[in-house]
Amino acid sequence: MTAFQYHPAIIERYPRIVGGVLVAEGMSNSPTPKALEAIYRQEQQATLARIGDTPLSELGTLAAWRAAFRDFGVNPTRYRSAAEALLRRLTKKGDIPNINAIVDICNLVSIRYALPVAAFDRLRLTGPITVFFADGSENFTPLFQEEAEHPEPGEVIFADDAGLVVARRWCWRQSEESATHLQTTASVFTIEAHHANGRTDIEAALQDLQELLQAYAGGDFQAGILDQNNTLF
Repeated sequence: MTAFQYHPAIIERYPRIVGGVLVAEGMSNSPTPKALEAIYRQEQQATLARIGDTPLSELGTLAAWRAAFRDFGVNPTRYRSAAEALLRRLTKKGDIPNINAIVDICNLVSIRYALPVAAFDRLRLTGPITVFFADGSENFTPLFQEEAEHPEPGEVIFADDAGLVVARRWCWRQSEESATHLQTTASVFTIEAHHANGRTDIEAALQDLQELLQAYAGGDFQAGILDQNNTLF
């Protein structure tokens, strides 16, 4: 069964997109274990040291995401990609708070590779997630909110077969309905890149993500990589 796919129009506009997909079943989420917390803290300090004084806008992975945002009409300094938002929090505040095991693992991998990592509760989805250009009629309920809003026409969104929009502005923010929580047992995880040689980073990040999830949440996993020649998994 397909879990994640790119609409042909997305591939036509963004032929360099590479997406890593991990489908998980039988997981057991929990508050962040001490061992995972220690690894996460170490990764945050390593990331700060690696970035140093380099502006986030000059990191190749984030610059490519900024270019993609501009291309579909979004100001990337007003609406930052999920990876840039995380790294901005880290560089401004010095740390990223713990949430739970699954979310912390996603954030750890995201800052390690400066790539957006998303986790969607699969049991709340109907059919696969499709990445496509919105027509503006779709409904989206932001995380931690109750009132729905509409994406802009031409904006890149994620939605399932029932029309549930699970992410706006490509990798800016996901929906309240699709977010993972402590009771989550099945998820679709995505990691995406637009930069040159993005496939190499996606392969490494996907492997790290699966290993960390296996260690701290358990479960059974299936992984795949999408590009212009393989648009669904």
